[in-house]
Amino acid sequence: MSATAARTPAAARPPAAARTRNKKPPVEPGLIPAPGNLLDWRDASHFDRWQDRPCARCDQPTPMRSHTGEPVHKSCAEAWIAANPAEARLGRFASDAQAGRRRGDDHA
Repeated sequence: MSATAARTPAAARPPAAARTRNKKPPVEPGLIPAPGNLLDWRDASHFDRWQDRPCARCDQPTPMRSHTGEPVHKSCAEAWIAANPAEARLGRFASDAQAGRRRGDDHA
């Protein structure tokens, strides 16, 4: 409990449900790669360091997550895009948006 909370009577504090945490907004999806191209998942939100879940494609455990939070290996998502190019345009798996990216920033 913080020092402020210790001094504030419980009746004066907002209920726990009303408090908000400073959560980072979800990553905005970018372009959907052409079949056979690679996804660009550089943002840390694609990696869940606390829990592996079964991949939506192969059922093997994975710490990777799509933009919607769906557990999926990056290679499984790329294979799905290659196998389902028409459905892939609906945006199930997409690369990260490239806002602010510099021309020479291709280290990955």
